[in-house]
Amino acid sequence: MDVLSQALAKSRQTISAYEDYADRYDAIVRHVPNAREQASLKRLVAIAGTPGRILEVGSGAGYDADFLEGLGVKVRRTDATKRFLELQAARGKHGELLDLLTDELGGPYDAVLALAVLIHVPREQTDQVLAKIARSLRPGGAFLVSMRNGDGEMSGEYHTVYWRRDDFAARLDAAGLVLLRDDFNVGRNSEEWNTFLAVRPA
Repeated sequence: MDVLSQALAKSRQTISAYEDYADRYDAIVRHVPNAREQASLKRLVAIAGTPGRILEVGSGAGYDADFLEGLGVKVRRTDATKRFLELQAARGKHGELLDLLTDELGGPYDAVLALAVLIHVPREQTDQVLAKIARSLRPGGAFLVSMRNGDGEMSGEYHTVYWRRDDFAARLDAAGLVLLRDDFNVGRNSEEWNTFLAVRPA
């Protein structure tokens, strides 16, 4: 099995796990971003401008998109998990099926949002995905992404990749993106996260 086939197999396993877990996830996740998350999303909108067009990959239950739309931007909601899109549709929100590894992203967008999503992109596919995201941004467009802090990868139902702050910042740079700021926080179950805000140079 070649590298791409291995990556797709890992991705399919993760998507399948989310199909089974989506309803439970929707029941336990916050329906309004916390203060720290709101500040990050507001910084994204400040760069995107209003009424900007934002691509959200991995929208999940869609509550970050709800908050963004409340700030006056238009969000293209996407996810690789059909059940998440069904849950959003039940709330009257339209989302589209999109796989970061295999699909084109369209654009140009004023911003791209990927919170707790690229953690499931196999390490050997990360550069390809970041380059695809960078190409989808207009010059001066922003990218907000959160990654699990640590080393290595964890296989299982959910394939999870860990990145140290400096290592992922280097991947952003290699994709042609300029890092504006990054923040570290500890989330549920003592999970460590780094959140990066970068821009495509104008």
